[in-house]
Amino acid sequence: MSIEDNKTPDRLVATLALDESVGRVRLVSPMRARALEVLGVRTVRDLLTHFPRRYIDLSRRETVASAVIGEQCTVEGSIHEIKLKRPKPKLPLVEITLVDGTGTLMITAFRQPWLMDSLKPGMRVAAAGKLEFNYGFKRMTNPFIEAVDGGEGSTTGMIIPVHPATEKLSTAWIRRLVGNALDHAAGMYDPLPLELRAKYRLMSRGAALASIHFPHSMDEVREARRRLVYEELLFLELMLMEEGRARAEGRTPVQHVTDGAHLRAFAAALPYELTDEQKAARDDILAALAAPHTANHLLLGDVGTGKTVVAAHALAAAADSGGQALLMAPTEVLARQHGQNLGPLFDVAGITCEVLTGSTPAPDREALLARVAAGTVDVLIGTHALLEDDVQLARCTLVVIDEQQRFGVDQRAKLLAKGDAPDALYLTATPIPRSLALALFGNLTLSYIKYRPHDTSARTTKVLSKQERGRAYDAALAALGRGEQVYVVCPLVGASADERDAKAGKRAAREGDEDEYVYAAISIEDDADLAEGNVAAAEREAAFLQEKTFIDYTVDLLHGRLPSAEKQEVMRRFREGESQVLVATTVIEVGMDVPNATVMIVEDADRFGLSQLHQLRGRVGRGEKPGEVYLVSASRTDAALQRLSAMETTDDGYELAAYDLSLRREGDILGNRQHGASALKLVNVVRDGKVIEAAHADARALLEEDPHLEAPAHRALAREARLAFKRAGEVQGG
Repeated sequence: MSIEDNKTPDRLVATLALDESVGRVRLVSPMRARALEVLGVRTVRDLLTHFPRRYIDLSRRETVASAVIGEQCTVEGSIHEIKLKRPKPKLPLVEITLVDGTGTLMITAFRQPWLMDSLKPGMRVAAAGKLEFNYGFKRMTNPFIEAVDGGEGSTTGMIIPVHPATEKLSTAWIRRLVGNALDHAAGMYDPLPLELRAKYRLMSRGAALASIHFPHSMDEVREARRRLVYEELLFLELMLMEEGRARAEGRTPVQHVTDGAHLRAFAAALPYELTDEQKAARDDILAALAAPHTANHLLLGDVGTGKTVVAAHALAAAADSGGQALLMAPTEVLARQHGQNLGPLFDVAGITCEVLTGSTPAPDREALLARVAAGTVDVLIGTHALLEDDVQLARCTLVVIDEQQRFGVDQRAKLLAKGDAPDALYLTATPIPRSLALALFGNLTLSYIKYRPHDTSARTTKVLSKQERGRAYDAALAALGRGEQVYVVCPLVGASADERDAKAGKRAAREGDEDEYVYAAISIEDDADLAEGNVAAAEREAAFLQEKTFIDYTVDLLHGRLPSAEKQEVMRRFREGESQVLVATTVIEVGMDVPNATVMIVEDADRFGLSQLHQLRGRVGRGEKPGEVYLVSASRTDAALQRLSAMETTDDGYELAAYDLSLRREGDILGNRQHGASALKLVNVVRDGKVIEAAHADARALLEEDPHLEAPAHRALAREARLAFKRAGEVQGG
């Protein structure tokens, strides 16, 4: 037996150790295991991929005298004095006087009373943060503070990793436990084939994990991160491509007819000519449908660019091919709107089209499903109701999913299972770059529509503080006086702004990351994030606006828990001008076209993602009258207000999406409901676009060579990729 053979069992043991309970790691007591679970760490693998959020580079230290005001820096010195103060009952602050022989640095740490237990006069510490000057001293507010004198939990290295922590488990303790986890899994197999590591000159997995947690230089961090980002993305692309192949395996794809009578009649019935971009997207989609393999196409278009009418050409092609098509929208309002807009055009083209929602009466539903099963309905438009088991089609050849990001992977798969091997067309108004599209879907084709087909009226956006919100309501009253209408978007999810600020600020302080506050506060990406909305509070707000602000006008309230019939009535009243102000607690329900609505006020705007705000403001300025959007924020942080200010400077959804993505914490990129999102911890699609492209190409080449990754060189890769996304699915499902 060779030396390598002798080592193999040890390497196997080390690899299998990755999926042991974190309690197997030295010094992880039951109490610490519970604290780690709060951070999502349950296994040894979880602990090893609990990556530092940032690093303190002690090799680039400044003295108090040399540190430049207004810049980020690290200052090392001795604690001269430390005091706990309470300027307000619920606002503890610790004030630290740091001296280094060249001067005095005053440190203020808000909501971190535990520092009184861990820091003492005479200790030598490093403080890293933004330097300010006021009241005669150089100062730092909420810097990262690290003991550097060899005491408990201190570090002697020049690069200090800052791991996400909790009050019960400090960053110093997490560093210690991560080091023990590295020892526990030392010698693990590297799942990447040798040729790929050589091709990109990548570190081994073990070396990369050690280097990203305990680097000797920032260059080492970059090399470790490059290896681990590529690994995450290769696993993701392999999983997505395997899912796509499994869906089509053993099934006969449909080659749709793309020059038939129904399609020609539909195109002739359009009351306007498509733009060049719309024509190009239509041709891309029809080419994908006509190909001899299953189509998987994504149509990306900003708000108001006419994606639906482009997609309707595909629906007509399905009718020409003797098949049936499904069009699923996330809400009943949008489903019915599609039916109202497309129905007359389909009638002219001889295409039968019907709408199915959760509120369709039982007798009507039964009769409709019978027609669908018999094949006499060409296009069935609906909501989640389309996913029900009794919705069975005679021959489903095309599935179109509008606002696809609103649906989970399982829901999309269930709809595609309605046919043998239907072509898939996804629509989204969330502008995302090609790199993110590949990360989300893997093996797909893309079309973009960037410009609105018709010039819309001017639309302005203004960010206001809570104290300035009166300006927004003055503008709303002025618009109402001109006979126009107003939207007020009001999340009202129960917690007050102060409570949210305190919670997010406390977490940011604990993790030593000022910018963390901004992202911790962003919680609304779509209407699903408002499921726990406080309806009573919403009703009180609408009543207050009716009684105190819009006294002479009719205020209606729309929220997700209204019965369907009431929702329809509220929308009808606003659309027809019977109500002048619509207070909405949900997001997507406002997706109707009311040209007379010219003012939108978004309360707590800092809680929305920029792409969501962009979609919201697309509801005003849709007619000949200019639109005004007011984003009201209770946040007191410069970073949150700066993020919102991007809405004032651009109306380009793609530019906003790129900016929004560049700000996200690693791991938040793919959204809460995307399959596999929890397995991506380091990827940033803006920064890592080229790596995504490379991983996509490599995954495709690997699967072409070895479709089931059964070759000896690929077995470790197959196991790790499946494990990564099995676990991600379990976390998501939980």
